[in-house]
Amino acid sequence: MCGRYVIAYDPQTLVSGFALGRAPPFPRRWNVAPQSEVPVVYCTREGELVAELMRWGLVPSWADGPAIGHKMNNARAEGVFERPSFRQAVRRRRCLLPASGFYEWQATPTGKQPWYVSATDGSLLAMAGLFEAWRPAPDAQWLLSCCVITTGANALMAPIHDRMPVLIPRGQWAQWLARDVQDPASIAPLLATPPAEGLQAWAVSRAVSRGTAEGEALVQPLAT
Repeated sequence: MCGRYVIAYDPQTLVSGFALGRAPPFPRRWNVAPQSEVPVVYCTREGELVAELMRWGLVPSWADGPAIGHKMNNARAEGVFERPSFRQAVRRRRCLLPASGFYEWQATPTGKQPWYVSATDGSLLAMAGLFEAWRPAPDAQWLLSCCVITTGANALMAPIHDRMPVLIPRGQWAQWLARDVQDPASIAPLLATPPAEGLQAWAVSRAVSRGTAEGEALVQPLAT
């Protein structure tokens, strides 16, 4: 699963890193939780690559209300083409959630221990995601929402947790975001478990488990 991640970058870094046409203002955050507004990269119908703020917690267009988003911050790659909540979005509304890193919790005899996972070279991770637009009435404002796609853990993550986000490598960004690529046979290979090479992980303070905790200290290695 993916329940918390880090946005320790600014809009200009996002624009330059992903060659975007535009990006909204947003603050740096070190403890992003579901239901937060997060920057999401996607391709418009006109073919422009942009970023928009979306609520983390997918609300399908057919939903009766936005409350369903509280249970939809993740989508399992194994069933994403079959589940009604995701099967249209994975064909037509794929996106990337840029992250400085993400947290995962390891079960230990003394309780759950959080770990921070990031790229060894400090580059942004591009978590595979889906997005949707929902509104309660034809004349109401659209709610843009998103979710992170997860898959089985790689060798680095396996001792920590059995799930992790799908991370799309730079060379596959264009194919993942292309709106005209809708065949599951072309999309499914992009949802493979990411390689452990290029990733690093270390234990961090359990303070990150508090939803109100914030600040750069949260990603610092736990003192031994």
